[in-house]
Amino acid sequence: MILRPNETDAKVMLAETFYRRDDFQKAGAALNGVNVSGNKLVIEQYPTLNVAMLESFKGQTPYKLQGNGTSTRVKFLKTDPLPVLNVRVNGGKEVTFFIDTGGSEVTLDTDFAKELGAPQFAAVQGTFSGGQHTEVQLGRIESLTIGDWTIKNVPTAMLPLRQLSGGFGVKQIDGIIGTTLFYHFLATMDYPRGELVLRRKDAKSLEEFKKSPGKRVAVPIWMASDHFMVGWGRVETLPPTLLFVDSGLMGAGVKLAESVIKEAGIKLEENKAEEGAGGGGKLKIVPYTVHHLSFGDIKEENVPGLYDGPFPWENMFGFHLSGMIGHDFLKPYAVTFDFTNMQIFLQ
Repeated sequence: MILRPNETDAKVMLAETFYRRDDFQKAGAALNGVNVSGNKLVIEQYPTLNVAMLESFKGQTPYKLQGNGTSTRVKFLKTDPLPVLNVRVNGGKEVTFFIDTGGSEVTLDTDFAKELGAPQFAAVQGTFSGGQHTEVQLGRIESLTIGDWTIKNVPTAMLPLRQLSGGFGVKQIDGIIGTTLFYHFLATMDYPRGELVLRRKDAKSLEEFKKSPGKRVAVPIWMASDHFMVGWGRVETLPPTLLFVDSGLMGAGVKLAESVIKEAGIKLEENKAEEGAGGGGKLKIVPYTVHHLSFGDIKEENVPGLYDGPFPWENMFGFHLSGMIGHDFLKPYAVTFDFTNMQIFLQ
């Protein structure tokens, strides 16, 4: 950056490095001289790098944990179509969130955010299923309580979510827990037991987890952009390829880029197409079946897939991303995310 001060992408990636370390002041400082609102890398991959939002945390520790013990557990209200649980925001009454590792920050429904009086710092463009785009507001909350623990000083996104409540079979969806919150913990989405477990992100927690009974498979992962957990898998008989872990892909176990669907000779079942809803609006959803799908050493057969339009992340990150594994693939397992050693355990 000293030799090429106009090289803004390096500044953006340095800012993201500080962001992941919760050093928001250094993240904001690293963006000095970067036109954040017009920078392609920020717009596409790091939309949460907003200087006003970062500077609002001055003198505060983002994601500061308050609570006793080594872990906290929260039962899912429902596991299907996605895991749903109760949380509290800013010490208020219980509200209902769903879990979606396809999302980054904790996300609030727009109206709920207004009811809270949550500050808003900027509007950015979010990319959703089928390549749809919609406006996402950036903000923050004072606290998020999950089980017995309270996380203070939490950055948030905001978009209309209450319209999705009917699809979840609950009275009202007010928010989402995404990957960014998870990477502050050793987190387990235990589908068979129907619960979320958050453990402290330290060596002792990992050691105790590994000593717990049960056979588990570890899959190495990388994190692309600000939240895309990516690992090696295989689709049908194609060579090994990279897949994104999106627990929020509902109604299917896999979603593949159109090029991969064609290359693998997978047939779309157009006669079974129906309308669905995504973060960006309504979609035409066409089902298909992947006869052989693996992620790491986990192999599944006859996995239900869906096609809902362009897969916008296929070539966004400088490598080929073939698709994503979703809810139906993960549901038989307790899925634990270890962001210290960058691996996912499936048990």
